[in-house]
Amino acid sequence: MNKISKTAQKELNTLKAKTEDTIDFSDIAETNASTWQDAKRGQFYRPTKQQLTVRIDSDVLAWLKSQGKGYQSRLNEILRGAMHNK
Repeated sequence: MNKISKTAQKELNTLKAKTEDTIDFSDIAETNASTWQDAKRGQFYRPTKQQLTVRIDSDVLAWLKSQGKGYQSRLNEILRGAMHNK
């Protein structure tokens, strides 16, 4: 985690203490449903990666690699799908 200077921390604490009715939103354009109709949730989200060693059956690894380049990404997609289906 990055260290925050005392000055920046003080400014953040001041902003955090403000209530919404004291914030001037006049320079922000209003939005409505049509503004967000083409929006995609998580489009720019990139989860952090963690390197690890894992043992996978040889035939499973061979199948992943036989699908072409990017077998590790494919494995991650398969695991993520399983995670979301739980």
